[in-house]
Amino acid sequence: MPTPASFTTRPEIAGTFGVVASTHWLASQIGMAVLEKGGNAFDAAVAAGFMLQVVEPHMNGLGGDAVIIAQPADAASPAVLCGQGVAPAGATIAHYKSEGLDLVPGTGLLAAVIPGAFDAWMLLLRDHGTMTLAEVLAPAISYARNGAPLIAGAAAAIAGVAELFRSEWKSSAAIYLPGNKAPQAGEMFVNRALADTYARILKEASAAGADRERQIEAARACFYKGFIAEAIGRFSTSTAAMDASGRRHRGVLAATDFAGWQATWEKPLAYDYRGVRVFKAGPWAQSPVFFQVLALLKGFDVAGMDTLGPDFVHTLVEAKKLAYADRDAWYGDPDFVDVPMAALLSDAYNDARRKLIGPTASRELRPGAPDGRTPRLPAYKTGIVSAALGAGEPTRVERETAEAARGPAEGDTCHRDVIDRWGNMVACTPSGGWLQSSPIIPELGFCLGTRAQMFWLEDGLPSSLAPGRRPRTTLTPTLAHRDGKPWLAFGSPGGDNQDQWIVQFFLRHVEHGLNLQAAIDAPMLQSDHWPNSFYPRQAAPAKMIVERRFPAATIAEMKRRGHEVEMTDDWALGRNCAVKKEGALMLAAATPRLQQAYAVGR
Repeated sequence: MPTPASFTTRPEIAGTFGVVASTHWLASQIGMAVLEKGGNAFDAAVAAGFMLQVVEPHMNGLGGDAVIIAQPADAASPAVLCGQGVAPAGATIAHYKSEGLDLVPGTGLLAAVIPGAFDAWMLLLRDHGTMTLAEVLAPAISYARNGAPLIAGAAAAIAGVAELFRSEWKSSAAIYLPGNKAPQAGEMFVNRALADTYARILKEASAAGADRERQIEAARACFYKGFIAEAIGRFSTSTAAMDASGRRHRGVLAATDFAGWQATWEKPLAYDYRGVRVFKAGPWAQSPVFFQVLALLKGFDVAGMDTLGPDFVHTLVEAKKLAYADRDAWYGDPDFVDVPMAALLSDAYNDARRKLIGPTASRELRPGAPDGRTPRLPAYKTGIVSAALGAGEPTRVERETAEAARGPAEGDTCHRDVIDRWGNMVACTPSGGWLQSSPIIPELGFCLGTRAQMFWLEDGLPSSLAPGRRPRTTLTPTLAHRDGKPWLAFGSPGGDNQDQWIVQFFLRHVEHGLNLQAAIDAPMLQSDHWPNSFYPRQAAPAKMIVERRFPAATIAEMKRRGHEVEMTDDWALGRNCAVKKEGALMLAAATPRLQQAYAVGR
């Protein structure tokens, strides 16, 4: 078998005009078309963002959220754009407890927060883009109205929830089960209701006059103070929808929650590793675990390790366990809680924590005590848990309904990266509003997200549910500088696995010199050791999942060291995309896994 350094499924794309990498080939092509028309990287990202809502509806939607990190060519450092909506006023622990719940359901209306993606795209377009709203929305409107070929993942997601749609979420069945049949992969799929929603936003925005920024502001008002907020509020608070608890619940997201919220620009966190300065979102996202893993690995000769060998795998997995334990003990919305981020990233703290990485697999969740504080973990579950977690013991029918309401799998996420000819760079990770997450709002053609499932229904935790608080999202795009200049933008879908997969890519590129495509293509692994961010929030101590392409000797040694190893398909883990600027040259790569992501450029 060829070594990872010599084997790639595709070439690393190279050009001097512009590059785009995203999790769907049509979004990549739309982004490139925008660059060809004279738009910049931010215009391209927005147009591709709306396009992904159409072609990856099982991975993101207009009712979801987004985290973006943007690097203008003339700025000294990037900025993070937080499109993560907050919990509504009615989202109190007391209310959810009164509904007989001990977890926020993973599907349905109770898990909705304010949709943040739309405002994030509008701010990115307003503040750094050059094109009009009509120009960036046109591709999404056309494909939603006229159809796009349905990818296999979307077809599987629809098939998995078809019976739920027929029996409970009939507004979803009206769109996703044309002729009462689950569409097949490759069929042309349309969502005319969504096209009409985009078109109405554009029409109301155009009524504000010809000025580009006035139109964008009008579109924002249309969404958060106009017909969209009103439709969502009516549907959410009046509809009792079946959810993953096995019971029907009305939502608490009201139209009044929308008016006082907006996406925000903020300063990123930064961390230096091996001559690279890496930028990410703050602890309202899981992003800093990437830094914590790097801080622990600084004390090891990672460059001298075989990335497919047992020393690399064991050290990486054990470092991740420590970093993610701190995530669950300390991370939360810093507008509400004091997150000891400086201490968590300090050399002294990580020098001490590094000593916990022993020769065998740890089985405990071991958060640290930064600044001498006492950590507290949520009351999570291990192993397989009941499908229904409401009050009382669920009946067989309720259990079966809960399984259907959860769907065939968790929803996933999208990602795109862009560099343009002027040197602007952007990494975007939108998610939520999955077709399988919540029933379609009939007059809008999209559903709400379920990010509130990342809150805990326990008081006193950094990530406890509270009105106005951001859930500790898993969305985690990354941008890096080298020699003081913008150099690399990357990210991946994958929930808790996002920072697991992208840190493997980063280490293989920075420490071992693999090119972007080879670093993405190399065999991947993940750990399920800590509580999952998604319902039903279970953990699997010492469990690690590896692609079968890892050497048999490595697998045997991991088992000997006490890891609970589960093998998966050769190309099952990781959804990474990346772009890079080396002088005048731009490079790009995208994962071959799922056979839908592509990098383009010239």
